[in-house]
Formats: sequence, structure tokens, C-alpha cells
Amino acid sequence: MASPSVAAGSGGEGSSGSGSGGAEPPGRHLPALFEQAAERLPGLLGAASKEQLLYLYARYKQTTEKRGKESKTAFGGPVVSSLYQEETIREEDKNIFDYCRENNIDYVTKAIRSKKVDVNVADEEGRALLHWACDRGHKELVSVLLQHAADVNSQDGEGQTALHYAAACEFLDIVELLLKSGADPMLRDQEGCLPEEVTDCKAITSALQQHAAGGT
Repeated sequence: MASPSVAAGSGGEGSSGSGSGGAEPPGRHLPALFEQAAERLPGLLGAASKEQLLYLYARYKQTTEKRGKESKTAFGGPVVSSLYQEETIREEDKNIFDYCRENNIDYVTKAIRSKKVDVNVADEEGRALLHWACDRGHKELVSVLLQHAADVNSQDGEGQTALHYAAACEFLDIVELLLKSGADPMLRDQEGCLPEEVTDCKAITSALQQHAAGGT
């Protein structure tokens, strides 16, 4: 929190370059503060829980709207999701994507088997249920969706497949499951990135490269 004396004091940084001598506009330094926080984040990953990491990832995605290929390997990867809206959604207002995000396997399975929901239905951003399940690390749900003929190579609005999502979120077990189920590691997103190019996990990169080379 900023000190009032710094903002109002004569000769202080808060009054320099301003004819009114008032406090600087709120949020002026937020980008710098965000970058500082992002730099500290890697050192906290070892002690953070999965839910904490997902929460941080969601906030990161909300603050980054456009990125180049060079930022594809940054924390959070290319996935545009994890909005964490399910905590505030009433049960009667939930849709199939909400149940998928919260890993409600029974509900999703029954909806698909009853033909009430197409297993390949996509949200407004082109994300299918499989994208969401991979993004959240719900391996069992991923398996269920694949068993019900989910399109393993379906691409969202940005050209990203479920393999991009699993790779970016560093879920090696899901990456391996997708590959065994026919996922194509050579499909590129709209920025031209392969799944192996959106992750810093060496094990995932190796698995994708070996599969692409016919080694698995």
C-alpha cells in the first residue's frame, strides 16, 4: 500500500512532473508490480498446491491478452481458460462445461450417454469438453470422453488441441494418454506452435518428439 506522505509531500516522487502535486493515477505501477510478482513465482512452484497453481494460472491468463511465440513457454502456456467461475455458479445455472471443469464425471457421462450433450460440443471460444478436462488435469474424465468418441484432435478458436492444453499445463500422464488415443503432435495452433513448443517440461517435450518421430 502506498504511503500518503510520499504522494502528497513536496519534492516527492509522487509530485514530480505533475502540476497538481496530487497522487499518481491508481494502477500506474501495476504492470511493473505484476512483472515483479511473476518473476518470484517460479521459486514458489515447489511449495504451492495444485489448486493454488491453477488459481494463479487463471489470474495470469486474465491479465495477458496477446502474446507472441516467445512467451508460449511462460508459466500458464497458451491456454485461454481456467476462469474459476464454478465457485459462484448456482447448481441450476451450470452448463456441461461447468460440470466438466469441476470433474463431475457422473453428470458428464450420463449427459453424453443420454444424448442430451454431444461429446464434441464446444463453448464460445471453440473449447470442447476434452480441452477443459485436459486443462484442469482431470485424467479420468479425459479417458471417459475419449471412450465416448471425443475428437482427440479437435482445435479450439486459436487452433489449439487438447494436446496443446495438456502439454502447456504439464500433465505428462494426460499427454501420454492423448498420444495413445491418436492425438497428432504435429498439429500447429494459429501462431504456428506445436504442442512441444508450449511447454517447459522436458519429459513432455521428449514424449511428443519421440511420438512424432515414430518412436512410441
